[in-house]
Parts: sequence; C-alpha cells; structure tokens
Amino acid sequence: MNGFPWLSVLWLVPLAGSALVLAVPAGRAALARSLGVVVSLAVLAVAVVLGVRFDTAGPQFQFVESHEWMPSFGASYSLGLDGIGLVLVLLTAVLVPLLLLAGWHDGSGLPGYGHRRIAHTYVALTLLVESMVLISFASLDILLFYVFFEAMLVPLYFLIGGFGEGDDPRRRARAAVKFLLYNLFGGLIMLAAVIGLYVVTAGHGSPFASGTFDFRAIVDAVSSGQLHIDPGVAKALFGGFMFAFAVKAPLWPFHTWLPDAAVESTPATAVLMMCVVDKVGTFGMLRYCLPLFPDAAKHFAPLIITLAVIGILYGAILAVGQTDIMRLIAYTSISHFGFIVLGIFAMTSQAQAGSALYMVNHGLSTAALFLIAGFLVSRRGSRMIAAFGGVRKVAPVLAGTFLIAGLATLSLPGLAPFISEFLVLIGTFTQYPAAAIVASIVIVLAALYVLWLYQRTMGGPVAEHNEKVTDLVPRELVVVVPLVVLLIGLGFYPKPALDLIDPAVRQTMSTAHLHDPGPTLPPPATVDVEPHAGGGHR
Repeated sequence: MNGFPWLSVLWLVPLAGSALVLAVPAGRAALARSLGVVVSLAVLAVAVVLGVRFDTAGPQFQFVESHEWMPSFGASYSLGLDGIGLVLVLLTAVLVPLLLLAGWHDGSGLPGYGHRRIAHTYVALTLLVESMVLISFASLDILLFYVFFEAMLVPLYFLIGGFGEGDDPRRRARAAVKFLLYNLFGGLIMLAAVIGLYVVTAGHGSPFASGTFDFRAIVDAVSSGQLHIDPGVAKALFGGFMFAFAVKAPLWPFHTWLPDAAVESTPATAVLMMCVVDKVGTFGMLRYCLPLFPDAAKHFAPLIITLAVIGILYGAILAVGQTDIMRLIAYTSISHFGFIVLGIFAMTSQAQAGSALYMVNHGLSTAALFLIAGFLVSRRGSRMIAAFGGVRKVAPVLAGTFLIAGLATLSLPGLAPFISEFLVLIGTFTQYPAAAIVASIVIVLAALYVLWLYQRTMGGPVAEHNEKVTDLVPRELVVVVPLVVLLIGLGFYPKPALDLIDPAVRQTMSTAHLHDPGPTLPPPATVDVEPHAGGGHR
C-alpha cells in the first residue's frame, strides 16, 4: 500500500454510514436522512481530494493499495484508479447526495412510516449501493470486481421493489424480479468466464507460477505476448465478460428490464440505477474486455457496433412514441448507452475518450431530466404527458430547468453531452463511417422527442388541474442547480475531464495494440521529364 489508503476510505465511509443510519432510533426519519446526506458529502470530499491529488502525467493507476486476500487462489485486495475510473467516482460522489435530497420523502407514504425504519432502510440501501459501485470502479483484482459487480444488485433490488412509486405493487415486484434475474444471469455467465481466465493463467505455458486474478499482471502478460490464450478460448471468455456488461449497461437486445425498472422505481432510485450502477457495465467493457482480450474484441467489434447502432435508433424511435414521461426518458437512456458502446468498440482514441466522457455527461443530463420530471409528476399525480400543459406559466423555474436538461439530452452545443457525442461520432467515422452516419440521424429524432415533450407539458394554455402546480422549492433547487451548472460548465469547458480521461484511453489503446487510422494520402504525382535539345532535361 502506498501512503494513506484513500480508496479504502472512499468505499468504507458509505458502507459504515449505512450501518450508522440503521442504528438511528425508529421514528427519527429526518435524522436518518440527514445523516445519510452528511455521509455522502464526506464521500464527495474524499473524491475531490482524489481528483486534486491525481497526477495526469503520472502512472496509469494511482492511489494503489494491495493486500493479500486469498493468496492460495491468486486473489488480492487490490485497488487503484486511472483517469476513467476517477471521473466515474466523481460522478457517483456528486450524484448520491443530490439523490438523497431529491428522495427526501421517498417511502413516507408506506404503511407504518414513522414507527418503522422505512426511511432508515431507504438511505442505508442507497449508501450501500454507492459503496459497492465505488469499489467496482477502483478494483484491480478481477475476482474482487466480480464480487461487488454482483453484490450491488441486492440493495438495488430492494430499492426498486420496496420503495417504488408504481400504482400496482405486483407490477413493481415483477419489475424488481426482472431486473434481478436478468443481471444475475449475466453475472453467472461472467463467473464462468472469470473462472476460465483463472484456469488459463494457471495453465501450461503461463508466465504465472499459479493462477491469478491480478488485472494488471494479466494485461501486461497478454500485451507482451507472454500469456498466449487460444483464439477460440479468448473469444469465449470475451463473450462471457461482454454478455454480463451488455446486460448491466444495458445494450440492445438485453435492455428489456430497464424501462420497467425505471418506471416502477422512485425517480431517485431510477437515477441511481441508470446514471450510476449501469455505468459499471460500460466501464467494464472499456476496462476489462479490450485489454484482456484485444484480438477477440477486434473480432466481435463489427457485431457489437451493429447492436449499438440498433440500440441508438431503437431507443430514440420508442421514445418518440411514449405517452408516459418517465418511460420516455428511460428509452432515451437506451439510445445514449448505444452511443457509449459505439465509441468503445470503434477503437479510436477520439471515440473512446468521447465514450468515457459520455458516461459522465449522460449521468448528469439524465439525472437532471429524470429528477425534474419526478418533481413535476409528484405535483400533478400523473406520469401521462396528456395530463400536462402550460406548466411554464405556473412554474417557470421548473419549466426552465426542464428545458435545459432536455436540450442537454439532445446534445445541444454548449451543453455537456454535445462534445462527448461529437467525439464518439468523429472517432467512429474514421473506422465505421456507415455506423456514424446512421447514429447521426438520431440527433434529429432526439430533437423531435425532447421538443415534443417540452411543448406538450410546458407550453400552451394551463391544462385542467395544472393551475395548482407549484414551482421548485429550495430543497429541489439544491438538487437541480448543481446539475445545471455542471451541464453548462462541462459544455463550454470539458478540458478538466478530458485531461483525466485521455491518458487512460491512450494506455488502453497501447495495451490492446490499437492505433488510430492515419490520414489517407494520394500517391505522389509523377512528373514527365522532357529532354532538352542539347541532351539535358528541363
């Protein structure tokens, strides 16, 4: 371990905080919620320290900690952050306190509230998810990553099934079970791949004395050619990892659990799922699939890019046809995750940097749009778009922030998602121009569903029962304003995030033996040389 164990503190603080919240006496719901916010702010403070102390010119992985865990099985407690992991840690640390504030009243309508630990449980589960996500972003041991990759499903399952806002409890329970089963099945396939990789590292001709789960050691051995994995085996192992990450992300056609889970959850839980937990899937593609199995990744890249483009179009087209505000936003996320996967497997530095930045920007824009929509729905008591109209006349601040979040979702220049989507598209065009062109069409569809949604809900005369819709209160402004500021700030000045991301992307490209395509130059023109009359040349 090098120096102070910052990364252990990062994930242990919310874990300990969840236990402290549960220890608060029953009936002290406000104290439990306040304690949860304080703990999440402490996590944010640690994340900011990591961001300030991170050296962009230093080694790829920093703040490294390593201890023996199960040495007989080659597993260790190893943590470290690169620039991509760091920006996702910062995203998580920023969002969780805002989500706890946004969901301040979540669960208050359940039977027994005030006498049972409903608020305590809700806050503790949220902090538990945060803890597991943070260690997933920092893990340098493949088995350690897998354990928390799966474990985070359990608290999220209870958040969806126990605290959702769907009208039908049975439908909410089905959505939670569907979420859990899909992701557990994906994790089971990944477990087989993790075991297979361990067997490969312990096999004949391996440079390791015994099997290992050390991510950095395996990547170095694969990159240098010391560890040769049979191409067929490598493709099978890549498929196991990729399948689990595709379900978690989710990538079309493994996405079907997401709309139901998002709609049946509270808005804060839906954002926790789509903007934080699902990022572990796309992060895993970039962190594990490419460096561990570079040849297999190149082999399957055209297929994955095809699925990504289908997902981009599918999510956008279905969003256009939705009548439920929350379901519409959920389908936009499927489209955005398609962009992220497209950039990862375009395998150019611009596209991969754009994808990593897109993970952050999608988290901010979707969080803003979903939470503001949740505030609106809670006031009106309906998720149906047809129930709204004229909201900007009675709640101008709510309508204005909703418009900014919507414009960010369609990647308007000047707002954060634009530069990440632009990088993905130009990076993809150099390798897969047809995919980039088709994906660009979705920008028109995004403008259609966002502006249509805004016009139907916020524009026109005040619809019946909307005259009593109130504007954002101070607690809600504390949630929304930081998100809007970050969307505008990163839209005009994305350099701080890209400075962290670019070195990690270059290192991933190098270890996977990937190269940006060079410019195609025409052959040099030949010049006819005519002899002079005197035997010379001119």
